[in-house]
Amino acid sequence: MPEIIIGRNPVLESLRAGRKIAVISIERSARSDERLAEIERLARANQINCTYVTRGVLDAQTRNAVHQGVVAVASSRPSISLEDLAAIPTRNAEVPLFVVLDGIEDPHNLGAILRTCEATGVHGVVTRFRRAVGLTPAAIKAAAGAAEYVPLVEVANVAQSIEVLKKKNVWIVGIERSAKGSYLDIDYRPPTAIVVGAEGQGISALVRKRCDFVASIPMHGKITSLNASVATGVVLYEVVRQRDADRVSDP
Repeated sequence: MPEIIIGRNPVLESLRAGRKIAVISIERSARSDERLAEIERLARANQINCTYVTRGVLDAQTRNAVHQGVVAVASSRPSISLEDLAAIPTRNAEVPLFVVLDGIEDPHNLGAILRTCEATGVHGVVTRFRRAVGLTPAAIKAAAGAAEYVPLVEVANVAQSIEVLKKKNVWIVGIERSAKGSYLDIDYRPPTAIVVGAEGQGISALVRKRCDFVASIPMHGKITSLNASVATGVVLYEVVRQRDADRVSDP
């Protein structure tokens, strides 16, 4: 099915990534900036039709989402399997780093997680397709273009998918607020997958059993937990810190 992409950064990055786009609709009265000018330039260069419409047309097309005056209709994303995902770091001669989402339901959380994954070099994200949010227009917009660059695999069973990664020598680290150990005590330099649970409910018992380590993020205030996307970012930047330090220390 065609995919609706809303917002200036997401549309711009979809063009830069070479997505096949049928049409781009632009609000006639939209205030032009550098991103909008680049969208129009790339559309012309790739012979993509741009139509200029009223804000009401875009509001109706996006069900009143915050579209920033730009909406693109793109082809469906090519499907990717878990095996394909696991092969990416090997192909690039890199140490594997994955994020596994166990039931994230908020599209803004998913988008923010994808954005952080892109910034920290995550090779791909695994999420379940039932009782979880997919790549909706809101999630794609929240990702601010990162959805074009971070492979995402939707699976029927997260626990079974973790077993597949473990057979490929990937260590599984679950982030759970009730865990006694700190995420800072874990060595993330080997191949690693970070598991993040659903908002409010955390990681399911079945998935938790398959984690090699379960750790928490220390909280020093009155709030007892972090937003799922913030927690993911905190842990991923510790992974980056350790791996960067390891590269610097190599002779």
